[in-house]
Amino acid sequence: MSDERIELLETKLVHLELALQELSDEMARQQKDIELLRERGRQLERQIESASQEAAAASATAVEIPPHY
Repeated sequence: MSDERIELLETKLVHLELALQELSDEMARQQKDIELLRERGRQLERQIESASQEAAAASATAVEIPPHY
């Protein structure tokens, strides 16, 4: 192989390695975002369940007021 061709291949390899590292970094960042979103989803589920239980308890103990005419 000629020196020019080897240099071209080395240049392409460097660019590919950089692109691979960038993709790897982005994938790691996205995984962190996914984990954060999952945890927020679990928190929301707990809040909804808690609010639902509180509403059920409040309606069970609520005194019904007769309508006024």
